[in-house]
Amino acid sequence: MMPTHLSLAFLALGALSVPRSSCKSLSRPSAPIWGRLERFRGSGLSSKGLRSGRMITQSSIATTPSFKAPPSGDFWEWKGHKIRYRSAVDSNGAKDNPIVILVHGFGGNCEHWRKNLPDVSTYADAYAVDLLGNSNKKNSKYNPLNPPPGFGYSDKPKPPAPYPSPDQLYTFETWGEQLRDFAREVAGANSDRKVFFICNSVGSVAGLQAAVYDPDITAGLMLIDPSLRMLHWSKQFPLQRPLTSALQTLLRETALGQWFFEQVATEKGVRSVLEQAYHDKATVTDELVKAILNPGLLPGATEVFLDFISYSGGPLPEELIPEMKCPVQIVWGEKDPWEPLELGRQTFSQLPNIQEFVVLPGVGHCPMDEAPDRVNPLIRGFVDRNGATS
Repeated sequence: MMPTHLSLAFLALGALSVPRSSCKSLSRPSAPIWGRLERFRGSGLSSKGLRSGRMITQSSIATTPSFKAPPSGDFWEWKGHKIRYRSAVDSNGAKDNPIVILVHGFGGNCEHWRKNLPDVSTYADAYAVDLLGNSNKKNSKYNPLNPPPGFGYSDKPKPPAPYPSPDQLYTFETWGEQLRDFAREVAGANSDRKVFFICNSVGSVAGLQAAVYDPDITAGLMLIDPSLRMLHWSKQFPLQRPLTSALQTLLRETALGQWFFEQVATEKGVRSVLEQAYHDKATVTDELVKAILNPGLLPGATEVFLDFISYSGGPLPEELIPEMKCPVQIVWGEKDPWEPLELGRQTFSQLPNIQEFVVLPGVGHCPMDEAPDRVNPLIRGFVDRNGATS
């Protein structure tokens, strides 16, 4: 799912998408270009009852008539940026507890795991972190009253240049570095006490990239409805590539992008698209809708949205999985309208290191939130099966 105030933009794309009617060929997806403007959907949710963890430095954002302050969280400084995370760690617990890091997709934030973090904390040191873009330049002095655009409630540096510039901020390489460093510096992962990455949607590619960067500390990855990245240049028709590029440029460099984003920055618009992502419409609550809408009202959301939709390169999950030195489990919502199950099977089921491919009947794109009663036991089973020091 998506880091929060980017979510509205990608929810708009979801509203325009048409589910693929056929999944016969990775190089011939059938949905029109609007429907394939990357299936990066998500949601950020409020959090209740989680135990606070290490490095507690509360931050606040001033409320305005249109924006409510975010849920509280801990902050970690990474390359000059403050990264928000939530933790459920027993400070008096065993030092050999497994480490589990929960990774949201493009549009969610760490609150998206609010139904999972408490359960995971009963047998592991559990963390959920807001992904964030970063560049080679240090961010300006942090000002919580006027945060720049980006992911969740972490610092949000302004994109200096769009893809394919090497200065583009929001890439899987950036997020992989962030997760690797978070695992070592905050969660305390090392070669003797390894980490499990449990990831949803685009967060799956970020988790895989982190494992490529530091296989010595990675015990395993669970990928929940991983992104198929159908806007990647290698998955487009040759004649389609100029059209995709032209559309990305049009949105990024004209007022159309801002207009497009604003069309869904309403409770009605957000609810409509969430009801596409979640098969069980009853799970699309007022709390969920407001949690996505409120961060989307912060300034700068459009800039980050336009930066990321220009990103048609970078790694593919099917390229990274064969590089894994650890087991990988895939979990897929049968009714995911954005990442079709059959295309997922075709892409991943025969790859090495796939320990299990689990299908959840009657569930959409975010099973960990829509059906936590089914996902939480899968997470524990995966951790128990593969150990923390393997």
